[in-house]
Amino acid sequence: MAIGGFNGTDPWPTLAAFEKLAGKHEIHYFIAAGSGGGGSAESSEITSWVESHYSATTVGGTTLYDLTKPLASTGS
Repeated sequence: MAIGGFNGTDPWPTLAAFEKLAGKHEIHYFIAAGSGGGGSAESSEITSWVESHYSATTVGGTTLYDLTKPLASTGS
């Protein structure tokens, strides 16, 4: 699934929809976007949420997140 559609400006999925899909394990990996410029507010919110809830791994110069393995809870 391309967050924000083909060029990143489509407002789908919303953060709430993405969280729901990730929680149901319907999305396994999140690949961090490159330095390509613009994007929707939703894609920025999703990226921030992923970065704060999952740890990054770099594979061949690409940063990805395994959405089946959340960070340890901090109690908040």
